[in-house]
Amino acid sequence: MHFDLIAARSAVHSGERSAVGLLDAARMASDTPANRHTFVRTFWEQAEAAARAADLAAGSAALPCLPLAGLAVSVKDLFDVAGQPTTGGSRVLQDGAPAAQDAAAVARLRAAGAALTGHTNMTEFAFSGVGWNPHHGTPPNPADPDVPRIPGGSTSGGAVSVATGAAWAALGSDTGGSIRIPAALQGLVGFKNTARLTPLEGAIPLSTTLDTACAITKSVRDAVLLHEVLAARQVRANRRPLRAWRLAIARDTMQDGLDGTVANAFDSTLQRLRNQGAQIEQIGLPELSQLSRIQATGGFSAAESWAWHRVRLEVDGERYDPRVAQRIRRGAQMSAADYIDLVHARRAWIAQVERQLEGFDAVLSPTVPIVAPPIAAIADDDAEFFRVNALLLRNPSIVNMLDGCALSLPCHAPDQLPVGLMVWSSALHDDTVLAVSLAIEAALLLEGA
Repeated sequence: MHFDLIAARSAVHSGERSAVGLLDAARMASDTPANRHTFVRTFWEQAEAAARAADLAAGSAALPCLPLAGLAVSVKDLFDVAGQPTTGGSRVLQDGAPAAQDAAAVARLRAAGAALTGHTNMTEFAFSGVGWNPHHGTPPNPADPDVPRIPGGSTSGGAVSVATGAAWAALGSDTGGSIRIPAALQGLVGFKNTARLTPLEGAIPLSTTLDTACAITKSVRDAVLLHEVLAARQVRANRRPLRAWRLAIARDTMQDGLDGTVANAFDSTLQRLRNQGAQIEQIGLPELSQLSRIQATGGFSAAESWAWHRVRLEVDGERYDPRVAQRIRRGAQMSAADYIDLVHARRAWIAQVERQLEGFDAVLSPTVPIVAPPIAAIADDDAEFFRVNALLLRNPSIVNMLDGCALSLPCHAPDQLPVGLMVWSSALHDDTVLAVSLAIEAALLLEGA
């Protein structure tokens, strides 16, 4: 196991390492060229106060050692941090007043001892899986030091902060894959919990139906810890061996159009898991192909973002990223009847898919079907941008529509660009998904992933 947040926490609690020293290292990492577009704003002073408090607790039997031990956690520029503006990666809100109080998720991180280091860059208003931001620059994917590649979005800067060592974990959101896409493209772990388990108060909404507050981490066990903090609940992850879980592969839709690197990594991963005794069965899920028809009028994100942005677009539309504004404005064409039909269609679709998944503990799929393309390929080409965006969102957004839970973990060889394996299930099977992911991560490490 690499040096993850839990290992760093143990070192702080034992006095082997200081939280202040680890925070200094994170700050140095944030100042490197790799992070030139990662943060929208930083708040190191309050982070240092949290780190000092953690070191005091480690040296005193009278003070409690908190779960996040003064370690660096970045916050997507979507969540309120008391005393700071929240701008959603946009210029439209840059003149807004500072937040009066922390968002609920931020408050839970702070209470757990996190050293909150800064607001991270993101796709404007979280409306894209690419990670492109014309206002603050697009954070380059650190997985390829030679070719600037997209980071994935919308939690782009959050993922880069973790991948470069500028944070141990990143608070973000996932509406159609915004945690899992950048995690997959950067070789990290991203867990999207069942949406209702984590609070969204104090966060700029994209889709009030689909938004989920969750985190990007370095390991699956870190994902368990962050989920416990954010959801204020204890995960009961059954530590059964890999062979004790019954796993499915979705034959339909999710394996369509894989590029060579993803296809090879996915096939190799399945074989390695089978070598470790995993029971994996391929199943048909024709219901997945129905989503394009169900969302033909625009979907929840278009309708619900239009409700939030319509006045701002009328007044300040020229300051929006045109690609984001175009997607939001699609919601203007949806009628109330369209929206009600969508709600009912989703409910019926969820029931159909859940019936198909009965008897399986989790489903395995590629998180996204492609590796990260160069930023240059999408920078000035709207058609290519929207093609890549649709590909990136296709697999993870299925889980959001299912109201389910999913974790992406890396499954590529060391000499490959990052590829994510998505472990997913329906609503409130979070602990099972986490338990299966722990077993898969252990098996892949054993096989020398």
